[in-house]
Amino acid sequence: MFGLTRFTFAGASAYPMMKGGVKVMTRYLAKELGHRGISVNTLALGAIETDLAGVVRNNSELNKMLAAQTALGRVGLPDDIGGVVATLLSNDAGWINDQRIEASGGMLL
Repeated sequence: MFGLTRFTFAGASAYPMMKGGVKVMTRYLAKELGHRGISVNTLALGAIETDLAGVVRNNSELNKMLAAQTALGRVGLPDDIGGVVATLLSNDAGWINDQRIEASGGMLL
């Protein structure tokens, strides 16, 4: 969740620091690999119902709280992300480089 590089929660500093590192790595790799026709982007997800500790999927209270913070009124599903990934991997997205693509359903707007 790259959102944690934009807003803060006490006691959560290690996770967003790692995400900030990914953001910088994306920029450098986009520059270093661009001459080979390789684009590098970051996909920033919102809350998704996955097996990542089952937290969002298995905790109905957390799921409701996160859904209330999302403009589309629900947390994401794996199928919501698949299309975004497929698009970024297609030739249609070949001119997109060094971008942070957010797929969060409009979380914390």
